[in-house]
Amino acid sequence: MTVTAEAQVESANTSDLERIISEKLDEMLPRKLEEIEANKTPQMSIIATKGTLDWAYPPFILASTAAALGWDVTIFFTFYGLLLLKKDLAAKVSGLGNPAMPMKMPFGPQWFQNVEWPMPNAIMAGIPGFENVATGLMKKTFKNKGVATVEELRELCVEAEVKMVACQMTVDVFGFSQDEFISDVQDYVGAASFLPIASKSDVCLFI
Repeated sequence: MTVTAEAQVESANTSDLERIISEKLDEMLPRKLEEIEANKTPQMSIIATKGTLDWAYPPFILASTAAALGWDVTIFFTFYGLLLLKKDLAAKVSGLGNPAMPMKMPFGPQWFQNVEWPMPNAIMAGIPGFENVATGLMKKTFKNKGVATVEELRELCVEAEVKMVACQMTVDVFGFSQDEFISDVQDYVGAASFLPIASKSDVCLFI
């Protein structure tokens, strides 16, 4: 057999081997990818930027729910969202500048509770203590509906091992001390440290 013939046989054998490997890969790869996807732990990153009572609920509800489903969750608290990490959580709500806010009374007969009270911004801005009234009404409404308090939801997140991260830049800008925050804050970092976490997340939310 000539050298050329041997080369042709070797080339044919190599071609057959590559074909067999390619066929096997086509057969096995989709199944393997499905297996990897099924065993993967979903990741979610939440950027919490607001500290009022109405905006405190979304990050903690979403985080605690995702953690209960087995997800790996990180919340990055920045700007006013840092207030949600305070030991003394005194979040309030204001109807001022929030025309979508429904105003229903959480007490009295049912017909009275069903009334939506129009509250113009001029009234909300002009009545002393209206913010405290609105906060009390919202808390009472949540309690009547069996909704957990923000403190309870935050504790659920802690128990579910949600990673709570504070923005160090905002801590410095607002002049906060780390002693003011709950001990469950995992770290104090900047955007450069949080972005790699967010880039690997399956779900990333800005609240």
